[in-house]
Amino acid sequence: MIGTADGGWWSAAAVITALHCSAMAAWIPVRRFRIVYPFAIVGCGAVVALAVDVRLYALSLVGLTVGLWPTRKLLTLWSHEIGRGVTRERYDWPRSHLAFCVLCVTGGAIAASVLAR
Repeated sequence: MIGTADGGWWSAAAVITALHCSAMAAWIPVRRFRIVYPFAIVGCGAVVALAVDVRLYALSLVGLTVGLWPTRKLLTLWSHEIGRGVTRERYDWPRSHLAFCVLCVTGGAIAASVLAR
């Protein structure tokens, strides 16, 4: 499927990856996370983009970024707590935030499959 998408989708995927990594670095201000996360997302994304389709990678990543928007304050709070050495038994993720994130990522995947036709 490498040749199925034109160069515009590859450029869009690169821009979306940069925006997503920037948002995550702002929401989770931990130095180690800012260093490791872009490599992880690019590595996993490359597998999806090359094995399946670059449109799926790009639009699912947009869905993930939008889906995590309501939880950004909790992610920042939790990362600061972890940085201070505070640990919780459970990090309660609000169900509405989780449902919204799943809905956004699923919507991105559906949009990618529609655009692939």
